[in-house]
Amino acid sequence: MTDQSADRITTREAAARLGVKPETLYAYVSRGLLTSRRAEGGRGSTFDPAEVAALAARARPAAAGQDAAPDGDGGWGRIRTGITLIEGDALYFRGVEATGLASAYGFEEVAEWLWTGELRRGIRFTAPEPLLAAARSAGDALPAGCGPMDRLRVAVLAAATADPLRFDLSQDAVLGSARGLIPTLVGALPEAGRTHRGEGRLAWRLWSRLTALPADEASLRVLDAALALLVDHDLAASTLAARVAASARAHPYAVVSAGLGALDGPLHGQASAMAHRMLAEVLERGSAGPVVAERLRAGQRVPGLGHRLYRGEDPRARLLFHLLGRVPAAADALAAARDIGTTAARHTPLFPNVDLALAVLSVSSAMPPEAGETVFSVARTAGWIAHALEEYQERPLRMRLSGTYQGPPPPRPLP
Repeated sequence: MTDQSADRITTREAAARLGVKPETLYAYVSRGLLTSRRAEGGRGSTFDPAEVAALAARARPAAAGQDAAPDGDGGWGRIRTGITLIEGDALYFRGVEATGLASAYGFEEVAEWLWTGELRRGIRFTAPEPLLAAARSAGDALPAGCGPMDRLRVAVLAAATADPLRFDLSQDAVLGSARGLIPTLVGALPEAGRTHRGEGRLAWRLWSRLTALPADEASLRVLDAALALLVDHDLAASTLAARVAASARAHPYAVVSAGLGALDGPLHGQASAMAHRMLAEVLERGSAGPVVAERLRAGQRVPGLGHRLYRGEDPRARLLFHLLGRVPAAADALAAARDIGTTAARHTPLFPNVDLALAVLSVSSAMPPEAGETVFSVARTAGWIAHALEEYQERPLRMRLSGTYQGPPPPRPLP
């Protein structure tokens, strides 16, 4: 028998090949990414060089992205996805430009494209009665004054309890849950106005939950396009949270709950509400100048402008502004949004983003400030499900991070 102990490498050598500290190396061992063996004589550990090389290869960025794998600092690298690509100032869903999809198809059709890579023209989502009844009952039990986001979060949890098959993570089962959950979220919201005559399309049903104004076809087209454009935007914070939950094999309702939790903050989901309030103030005061000046004087950013992923114009905003130009009631809000962009450009050249476009829709349609976040959440639920479907095909718990301890060195006496 051949003694292979001489082929093994020391802790120091293994750490050097991976570009990490010995402490990080042992963290990999504890997570099952590496195996170690006590050296002869019991002093230190040894590692299989082939196993170390394989882990190092996984950590190197690849041209087409890489698996979630440890990098040199003990963090994690990129995540492979075939869903969304943001390149230059263009947004693509499964290789097709998102603005083209949203111009030609409705939200449900774009969601199906995102999930399956197939286009099912004319598909409609229907809420199963048990899910809808549970969601509405839970919403009715909330205290007075709860907003739509509170209702959506509760609706997801209630719908999960009404679906005994929620733990089936096969693709067909997850897609069935998704097609029922999204209309359940809309149906759980209280009606603000009369139901549109075209009840079948999800955008039509959502409209009557957002405003008491009667729907016109041009405005409904904007809402439907907004839902289609917002289905996904690569690995935003809420999407990453959803993928972490899916990595732990959480069921799709729990995945959506994780996404909604990460969305609940001023830096993500609530950005459109801030843009709404600013736009309403500009309309009230008749000029963007003093409104923008006050925010800059206070050291605040101007909401609705700029995006970290686009150097130029947000393509989603470009399409929505184009469609809003066909809505007579949106003319004043649209002019105010342009005034904001022109005024702020004197200080910093930033382009309007999708939050400002949502604000034009919500302000001109007498919707509450939270309407944009509601639209965002309903739409992004489809994206979270798409990422969950991808993650369910990966190795479970692959996104287990390791902290870098910076506290007092142990051992310390018992306090």
